[in-house]
Amino acid sequence: MSLGLGLSLYSNAQIDKNATRETKALYHNLKKLSKKHVLFGHQHATEYGHGWSGEADRSDVKSVTGSYPAVIGIDFMGFSGRSPEDIAKSVATLRQNVIDTYQRGGVTTVAWHFSNPASGGGFYWKDSISVAAMPLIKPYGSHHEAYKEILRTIGDFAKSTKGQDGKLVPMIFRPFHEFDGGWFWWGKPHCSREDFMDVWHFTVSYLRDTLGVHNFIYAFSPDNKFTTEEMFLERYPGDDWVDMVGMDNYGDFGRDGKYNLTAGIQKLKIVSDYAQKAHKLAAFTETGLESIPNTTWWTETLLKALKTEKMRLAYVLVWRNDTRSPTHYYAPYPGQVSEPDFLKFYQDPYTLFENDLRKIYKKKFLGLF
Repeated sequence: MSLGLGLSLYSNAQIDKNATRETKALYHNLKKLSKKHVLFGHQHATEYGHGWSGEADRSDVKSVTGSYPAVIGIDFMGFSGRSPEDIAKSVATLRQNVIDTYQRGGVTTVAWHFSNPASGGGFYWKDSISVAAMPLIKPYGSHHEAYKEILRTIGDFAKSTKGQDGKLVPMIFRPFHEFDGGWFWWGKPHCSREDFMDVWHFTVSYLRDTLGVHNFIYAFSPDNKFTTEEMFLERYPGDDWVDMVGMDNYGDFGRDGKYNLTAGIQKLKIVSDYAQKAHKLAAFTETGLESIPNTTWWTETLLKALKTEKMRLAYVLVWRNDTRSPTHYYAPYPGQVSEPDFLKFYQDPYTLFENDLRKIYKKKFLGLF
């Protein structure tokens, strides 16, 4: 294969034409793997877990299966709205987390529970002093310069996170998630479609073109409030501004004891079908069942949904295991009632964990172990 042909494969539909070779390889290899597999992810998997925090070489998933999740979720929540000292600590801790995942061969995805930069409040609308900040942080808004400063912190982090090979670590960046709901200050009831898209366009262009961040894959992920492709794309910034399309969906997968797998599968298919049509990646960006009381949830609910309709999803990520709460967890730990079923989920050839991956950041992808 000629060098030119090889590079064209890796830049297919990626919105950053100057993305690093490792980022292009990750994009291409995720697309390739999604034809026959799905990577399993867990939010905050290595930072803390059920009853523990800050222990090296540990995750609840690893304690159960022997492998880390293939995808580790982190959060830029600590990069703003705090003292400079606390921000610096958060940056340093997350940097090491991302590097460690890269060194092991895993993948990092980044959520952003973004404290309201106009009110000084939290990321939930009710905690953000009900300030509609999206029109204020867009270009020419009253808090635009403050937003640029926050993005510079993210840009500096991205450009400082390097593996032992000296290469920048690729990350899937998923800003302004679940925007179709009203619980976050960037949610649909609190900003116009135009304001949302303007902020998205500025965020990508400022990071990519002004700050020179070239190790991000940009993911668009509403919650589950759509039933058609048109509704899914209602606030879509455009194919030139998105690398991955996804969905967060807890409601159709057992939340509060309510299941609507038919609806959940239909929505996942809308995501997968659009990705294939637009030559994008697709993912099930968040899901899970709190406390996992359903002993066969992993195989009879999640895996069954993922395998239906021959969808192409790069990964599925379940939410965090809180360190203090006895009930707020979404992945099993040793002795948890769904552990035997999770092991069946882990052993299924369709699901991939970190131990299954091989050279996912290399252009000459060698597949799986």
